Amino acid sequence: MPTTLHFGVDHLVAARLADLRGLRIGLVTNDAATTALLPRPLMPVRQALQQMGVNLVRLFAPEHGMGASAHDGANIADAVDPLTGLPVVSLYGATFQPTAAMLADLDLLLFDIPDVGVRFYTYIWTLSHLLEACGAVGLPLWVLDRPNPLGGDLALAEGPILDETQISSFVGRWAIPIRHSLTVGELAQMWNQERGLAVDLTVVPVMGWARHQQWPFVGLPFVPMSPAMPSYQSALLYPGTCLFEGTKLSEGRGTATPFQLISAPWLDAIAVAQTFNQLQLTGVLARSAQCIPCAGKYANQLCQGVMLHVLNAHEFRPVAAGLQLLWLISQQHPDEFQWLPYPTAANAPGYGHFDRLIGRLDIRTALTATRTAPADLIAQWTTLPQWPTQVQPYLLYV
Repeated sequence: MPTTLHFGVDHLVAARLADLRGLRIGLVTNDAATTALLPRPLMPVRQALQQMGVNLVRLFAPEHGMGASAHDGANIADAVDPLTGLPVVSLYGATFQPTAAMLADLDLLLFDIPDVGVRFYTYIWTLSHLLEACGAVGLPLWVLDRPNPLGGDLALAEGPILDETQISSFVGRWAIPIRHSLTVGELAQMWNQERGLAVDLTVVPVMGWARHQQWPFVGLPFVPMSPAMPSYQSALLYPGTCLFEGTKLSEGRGTATPFQLISAPWLDAIAVAQTFNQLQLTGVLARSAQCIPCAGKYANQLCQGVMLHVLNAHEFRPVAAGLQLLWLISQQHPDEFQWLPYPTAANAPGYGHFDRLIGRLDIRTALTATRTAPADLIAQWTTLPQWPTQVQPYLLYV
């Protein structure tokens, strides 16, 4: 069904182009950021704005680069954009925050990058650095908002909330839950206020979207946000299965179903899938499946895997499911299961990667130390009774 929804960029093109006239503008974006309708569907945002006469001076690229194609954690170099001919400054390499010199000749900075809705997906932390940089030099920042593909139902938000006093990294700088159920515009408003950043911030909102609506409502194809985020199905499971990045198991990179398939050559996938299904978690079932990853862990090796299938996206709790699956495998394979480092450009040694993802230092030990089903523990870690109240002042959609 064709969409009638307007992303922030469509709203800008339809109603606010006059506000940009005569301004020298920078744009933080990538190929995953496209229009919903205007001037046509699925046009790259930078191309649409340039065609509409916006004076784009410079582009900035997050992790994965302007093409959203670089491998996870890979260093991104400055470049020239072949689509617009504009210079591209990397914000995931030599620097993660634009310097004052990079912003000095701009009158306005625009941010438009789709987010998965998960704390450890790094595009929101690029936004956090932009807020700090713009606040420091007095440069106005406009966030062109987009729907959260996992929806904005705050009852589905899942912790733990990051303990930033113990862990703060580029997969989680500030204290938010793993699944936050906010849009990037709402996050920007909350951080600007709660962090006292004093940014001249404008959020150009989505039109025609409600909090309970997940990506299928949008009525547009899911544009891959990075090499391992090709589909809504991967995004649904990502809040829980990304935790396997910090283990000896493959999280599905190098397969057709990243973050939907957890595998290893030594995994007794049939037994793990059966035991997982006996837990009767809401909205999800597992089945055993084989794969041969072409990249990442166990590249070119036959692996036995557990594939998760979401049956009810509006009831499924992916972080709880991911922790349950991780615990089951650690118990089933105590000799083979290991925690591994995960080196990236933002964390070269890669040590403690699971801790950085989960957001606390105590959970890794507590999870694998328990010999009985950890459902109560997982519920304590993932339930967020105070989060809806905390974020209420910053909500833009009902």
